Amino acid sequence: MDNTAVDREWWKEAVVYQIYPRSFNDSDGDGIGDLQGITERVEYLDDLGVDVVWLCPVYGSPMADNGYDISDYRSIHPEFGSIEDWEELLAELHAHDIRLVMDLVVNHTSDEHEWFQQSRRREAGYENYYYWRDGDVNENGDPVPPNNWGSFMGGSAWSYDEVREQWYLHIFDEKQPDLNWRTPEVREAVADLVNWWLDKGIDGFRIDAIHFISKPEGLPDATGDREPTGVELYGHGPRIHEYLRELHERTFANYDAMTVAEMADTTVEMADDYLGESGDGLDMIFHFEHMYMDNGPRGRWDPERWGDWELTELKEIMRRWQADLTDDGWNAQYLGNHDQPRIVSRFGDDDEFHRESATLLATFLLTSRGTPFIYQGEEIGMTNAEWPTIDDLDDPMTIGAIEDLIEAGEIEGYDEVREFVEYMTRDNARTPMQWDDSENAGFTDGEPWLPLNGNYPAINVEKARAQQGSIRQYYRRLIDLRAAEDALVYGDFELLAPDHDQLFAYTRTGTEGTFLIVLNWSAEPAVFEGASVDTTPESIVTSNYEESPRDPAGATLRPYEAVVYRL
Repeated sequence: MDNTAVDREWWKEAVVYQIYPRSFNDSDGDGIGDLQGITERVEYLDDLGVDVVWLCPVYGSPMADNGYDISDYRSIHPEFGSIEDWEELLAELHAHDIRLVMDLVVNHTSDEHEWFQQSRRREAGYENYYYWRDGDVNENGDPVPPNNWGSFMGGSAWSYDEVREQWYLHIFDEKQPDLNWRTPEVREAVADLVNWWLDKGIDGFRIDAIHFISKPEGLPDATGDREPTGVELYGHGPRIHEYLRELHERTFANYDAMTVAEMADTTVEMADDYLGESGDGLDMIFHFEHMYMDNGPRGRWDPERWGDWELTELKEIMRRWQADLTDDGWNAQYLGNHDQPRIVSRFGDDDEFHRESATLLATFLLTSRGTPFIYQGEEIGMTNAEWPTIDDLDDPMTIGAIEDLIEAGEIEGYDEVREFVEYMTRDNARTPMQWDDSENAGFTDGEPWLPLNGNYPAINVEKARAQQGSIRQYYRRLIDLRAAEDALVYGDFELLAPDHDQLFAYTRTGTEGTFLIVLNWSAEPAVFEGASVDTTPESIVTSNYEESPRDPAGATLRPYEAVVYRL
């Protein structure tokens, strides 16, 4: 790709910081993070150097799935504050030249949304807002679901509604019924709410699970072995491009807005049909290829393979997404978020080489091609937590998976999968932000809604800001470097040594020069065979070891050492 031909866009040059509001900062002592708490920390975000905040849902919600079950798209949940608090946060962010991106959740609503209540009563105009079907009955005369699809939260994807006397579809929690995008009024209503928020001055959307909005005609039984059952039928469904292009033309195309769509099971080749004006108008996609590396044959909640992944596989995935997109495409670069384990526990070493591996991951995120997304706490190296019993867990997806394993007779109890759960549960990413070593880590004066990670006295913001060479200081250094060097934003990406099982090495080449990034993604020393390039200490721009490499030629890298060279 000729990087001189790439159009400049603010969202390509930005660094995005994701905030999970319930866990970021509590201003009123109720144990739940809120909007005023985020406003109190805007100076912290500005000091870190980020350009965009992605705010997870703060809309009206019964909180069956921590806000991803929305009952009112145009209101703020009282736990988070008021619409006036939200407006104050937006103004404060913009005053610090930080943009705000909201979460858009429109595959489903809450069952408490007025649309669902009207639909279950068969009110005119709302009858087909959701997927309603008659089922069969079994030999006992009990209702049986219309098909065999399963839910991501465990169990069937269908629930019976006594009011309408029909089944409704929910591929997530039973309190999250799927909208029927085949109904034109649904698509119009979604466009209206998107424009409502854009008119209020936000700068874009992260679009949740949007590849699920098109279900196949007739909702047939699934025959594959993917879990949950049926996902291969409605993921990237038959009318997905029609729906997305229509939404783009009604909304995003009329604003200077950033869009990044969550789309599992998307390949680079498929991405071209979604991205840019030659596709459906989306700016970026969160693909899941690297999130699947340590999954078992049946998916995320299959304990067979957990924790087992190869660097060579990661390199090839990242190479494709950074080098093979067409000129109209752009990559969203991430390793973690609110739905994934902590990155230093999953992709690094959260024990002996905690600082080294956390800063190596930062180097990768901030020197790769694509817009980097930092999830709250990554900048201080927050880790996975301990979950002694199933009662300690909050995540309905984790709990549902455990219950399914017990019901299937694969395990007898939680203890058999505790180690696996502590590796994979989404609760790891949702423990409260660790601000200092005081009681409750400075997150709240009350009782935290989710237990704190017990290591907060050692890993916290206050300590990171004071400590020379901390993970946070290294993040800031890299954010500044990326902002100063076009090659690290728009430069071409070339993977080196693709078969090396310890080193992840690549170049970023722009009009004003080339950077070489060498990452020893292992706990053992590794030798970089880069004799054809200058890897002497004098060419080092930054490194995550305070001392220069032991080898005068820069060829031997220490455990989890990351070095950026200017060639």
